[in-house]
Amino acid sequence: MEHRSEDEELVVLLHGIARTGRSMRPMESFLRAAGYRILNLDYPSRRHDLAGLADIVTQQLAAAGAWDAPKLHFVTHSMGGLVARHLLGGRPPHARIGRVLLLAPPSAGSEVADFLAPLPPYRWLYGPAGQQLTSRYCSDAWRTKPDFELGIIAGATGWPYLLGTLLLPRPHDGRVSVERTRVDGMRDHLVVRATHSFIMRGPEVQRQVLQFIRHGGFARQVDGRAEPGAATGSAAELQQ
Repeated sequence: MEHRSEDEELVVLLHGIARTGRSMRPMESFLRAAGYRILNLDYPSRRHDLAGLADIVTQQLAAAGAWDAPKLHFVTHSMGGLVARHLLGGRPPHARIGRVLLLAPPSAGSEVADFLAPLPPYRWLYGPAGQQLTSRYCSDAWRTKPDFELGIIAGATGWPYLLGTLLLPRPHDGRVSVERTRVDGMRDHLVVRATHSFIMRGPEVQRQVLQFIRHGGFARQVDGRAEPGAATGSAAELQQ
């Protein structure tokens, strides 16, 4: 793989709810091989609400000196995108934010969370933040447009998530519908064939993350050639 001069740029990885940094290790290895410094964080996703989790991650970033990086990128999975939204809203003024990638984010909430949130087993398993994955909470999560370059990759393979297949409008990744991943003001949006839980492991997703970090847009085929894209992608062809 090509090695570039981004060794001073730092990429922060944030896992989803009920996961750990181990789930982001394939992405970590890929981006590290591309020449980036990586900070793959663990945070107690089931113990606090989103604001509390953002405070914890903010402290971790400060302890690691991440806010002083010449350029600071973020790559998140699922609820990690909501944590990033919270902490970036209160970031230090001197922080030089590069590009932010959200993989399968419940930006406008999940119908699956809407259905499960009232149930005691769900509340026990996912904690306070799990209650904030609903459409009622997330509908106002991005009230203001992001003041950084934001890219979103959504999955469109719902099987084998039976509940998601029953509850979610197509296309979806089994946990979040493609439409609910979108954010007003995002720089680019891409739909891939991937499930929610493992979207960050796909080689094509990893390549597209690197493409966005480097160029601010996803690569799309134009006359047989891969070219950066800067327009919102359509999921129509993946609804079959």
